[in-house]
Amino acid sequence: MSGSHRGNTKKHVIGADSMPENGPLKLDAAVRAAFDLPWSKARDLVTSGKIRVNGAVVTDGTRNVREGTEIDLDMAAPRPNRSKLERDRIVYIDPHLVVVSKPPGVSTVAYDESETDTLDDRVRRMIEAKEKGSRKGRASLGVVHRLDKETSGLLVFTRTWLAKQSLTQQFRAHTVHRRYLAIAHGQAKAQTIRSHLVQDRGDGLRGSIELQKRPVPKSQGQLAVTHVEIVDRCDVATLVGCRLETGRTHQIRVHLSEAGNPVVGERVYIRRFEGDILSAPRVMLHAAELGIMHPATNREMRWNEPAPKDFEEAWERIRNTKA
Repeated sequence: MSGSHRGNTKKHVIGADSMPENGPLKLDAAVRAAFDLPWSKARDLVTSGKIRVNGAVVTDGTRNVREGTEIDLDMAAPRPNRSKLERDRIVYIDPHLVVVSKPPGVSTVAYDESETDTLDDRVRRMIEAKEKGSRKGRASLGVVHRLDKETSGLLVFTRTWLAKQSLTQQFRAHTVHRRYLAIAHGQAKAQTIRSHLVQDRGDGLRGSIELQKRPVPKSQGQLAVTHVEIVDRCDVATLVGCRLETGRTHQIRVHLSEAGNPVVGERVYIRRFEGDILSAPRVMLHAAELGIMHPATNREMRWNEPAPKDFEEAWERIRNTKA
């Protein structure tokens, strides 16, 4: 990757030696390598409008870039306005569905009349701004799954009745690909966790029938299956990937907690944890991968979303924590 430096602007051209052997090169990865930055800083520079790709400002760090692409870093560039950043949260859109990157701290839908500025509200605004002049009235959205308020990552809304029927069936059949990243307390292990979840495990919280002291018929619970893999680990925590075979409420949080490795930032499913509790600004859970069959074309589609800045910063801090 060649480069030059003028004032507040640094310029690099992606060379063949920078291209990965498997898969495309993402913009945030290219910025990180070009300017020798940590992941969190590289992503912040992209989202804050400091990066130009072939002369145009790009705030989507997941955009693919190719050999020969010119990347400019301009520290004096102004931040994009909020509506532009909101539109950039649309990962994919067509007449049938819209896939978005949900930020932490936003509810997917309102849980009562007092809650405003939910994700579905924001997505409607994004669509209306993106398709201004081509549509009339309020954008129609269908909710087929949810993410917890503190969870970040990929989520799909439907835009037609056909799409909602198709995706609802895919979720019921457990054919939707969903993989999450989580920072878990302690030394988690790779495993498949299979249990039957009930709404009240005996202390007012969701939990697995199999761990109850009193006999409870499995028919009273919902089968929940989580496949856990190890991504990275340190003295006090483990970065895990969790692929959902089923999608029950709080499934990953419950399963990791019951395995002895509650998610960092957890405030609910941590009552029985006896180790040192690590701090975090939220539950460190991120929906990193989403895959569906397109409701109209029946074509397999898959998206990947890097963990946000707060997640990366939490992991970097925890990695430097000694037991």
